[in-house]
Amino acid sequence: MTKAAKTLAELAQHVGGRVIGDAEVSIHKVAAIDEAGPGEITFLANPRYRQFLTQCKASAIIVGPGVIADTPAETGKGYLETASPYIAFAKILQLFSAPIHYSHQISSLAQVDPTAILDEEVTIFPQAFVSRGVKIGKRTVLYPGVFLGEDCRVGDGCVLYPNVVVREGCRIGNRVILQPGVVIGSDGFGYAGEGKDRIKIPQVGTVEVEDDVEIGANTTVDRATLGRTVIGRGTKIDNLVQIAHNVMVGENSVIAAQAGIAGSTRIGKDVTLAGQVGVINHIEIGDGAKIGPQSGIPKSVPPGAVLSGGIAAAPHHEWLKVMTLLPQLPKLWNSVRQLEKKMSEILKGGKGA
Repeated sequence: MTKAAKTLAELAQHVGGRVIGDAEVSIHKVAAIDEAGPGEITFLANPRYRQFLTQCKASAIIVGPGVIADTPAETGKGYLETASPYIAFAKILQLFSAPIHYSHQISSLAQVDPTAILDEEVTIFPQAFVSRGVKIGKRTVLYPGVFLGEDCRVGDGCVLYPNVVVREGCRIGNRVILQPGVVIGSDGFGYAGEGKDRIKIPQVGTVEVEDDVEIGANTTVDRATLGRTVIGRGTKIDNLVQIAHNVMVGENSVIAAQAGIAGSTRIGKDVTLAGQVGVINHIEIGDGAKIGPQSGIPKSVPPGAVLSGGIAAAPHHEWLKVMTLLPQLPKLWNSVRQLEKKMSEILKGGKGA
């Protein structure tokens, strides 16, 4: 069901921006800048798409400060100016997105152990499995194929999409979203010895996922060998991420796809790990650090550091210098060879003198 239309003035008030142009233009939908039409609003966050402003057929455009003049040339079109166009876009998209209405019922085709405790307005789809001693909070939703192991705790307002697995004893906070295929509490990768004498170390710890976390599809969070693996409040994790046993991830961190974090690593608050970052075990990454894509992290990282680059990450400004020099290496190599040749000739001449 489509939500009611809003004037541009109402949208500006909602996001804390200001209107330039027609404040009363009616908006009912959000669309991409190259596809938007009348009655729709779009946004311009990246200056490289500025040429679309003249071509765009949207009734309104979200822009950053100073992108357009105070008096737009096109009449009948409005602009919503804000310091953060992308954030404004997200808030307006939420405003127009119709929420999913759940049944607040337990399907007769779901298997729920009689000892499980379910709070009010829980929705459980067919083929979900809820084990003995599980507790589920208010308005939580379990999609088909969800498995909750013995003595799990799942808080209020959570959504567990199809085929999510939460193994025994794990704890999920409030308003947590687990996308399809997430596995919480799989065994940590722990073995003693070598070769045929390699012995599996029992993984008897647990996982705690705190409030307002979202974890992407097919990501795995291993249970601790002893103690806890923890995902801090407000953290957002992308698809296909591996988080090993006893890792601690601080609040409001962001971890992009295909990153891998080895065991017993400590990730601080507000840390960003870009795609395919690999982090070795038993190190610390300080609060606010930012690690660029495909970086290998072999040692601890101080708070606020910005690192990037291949197998072994380096300070970002140094890595940029390296990347600038790389295309010049063949020319530099030829110059070095010529200098070596000349030096050799000079040395030979000196001997013959």
